[in-house]
Amino acid sequence: MKIFCVLVMAGLSLGAPAAARQNTQQNSPQASQQPPTVAAFVRARYTGRQNEIVRAAEKMPEEFYGLRPGSQEEVRTFGQHMAHIANFNFLWCAQASGQKNPNSDNLEKTLKTKAEFMKALKDSYAFCDSAYNSLTDASGAEILEMTQEGGRTRRLPRMGLLLLNLGHNDEVYGSMVTTMRIKNIVPPGSEPRPQQPR
Repeated sequence: MKIFCVLVMAGLSLGAPAAARQNTQQNSPQASQQPPTVAAFVRARYTGRQNEIVRAAEKMPEEFYGLRPGSQEEVRTFGQHMAHIANFNFLWCAQASGQKNPNSDNLEKTLKTKAEFMKALKDSYAFCDSAYNSLTDASGAEILEMTQEGGRTRRLPRMGLLLLNLGHNDEVYGSMVTTMRIKNIVPPGSEPRPQQPR
């Protein structure tokens, strides 16, 4: 996970100047817009992944929410994957925004129905939206100090924490996709794209 975050940060630092050059070279309405920022890129990735995860949760029939890809009990079910995302959305977005975590439950153990999983997932994203929507390159560089289990303190830039959350969403979405494919359900990220007008 740490390597993934480092790679994302490195890719962002390389991609932003190239994107800025491309925008200034084009004679289009986009050329007059503000140059792209790392924060805007992170926000767009978060919004896109959120959309795919919520659509996957809606698309999966309730009868398969207890399905896990294998017989190992330590592997999460489809519903538990959604609860796992919600748990960490609440935790990391609370830390990123300096708020109290509104969730005190381990949702993986308490939720039972599709409606409960969907509500927790959507509530966690509604809570996270403000952390991502208020993100700027400057606020993203601010160092946060967080107390972890055992009383240890961890220091991390705000953007790093939100990238950790985004990477976690990406990772769990991949597991959700596997469970959907077992039942021959096409995940949202693989659905055919509409034809663009020429």
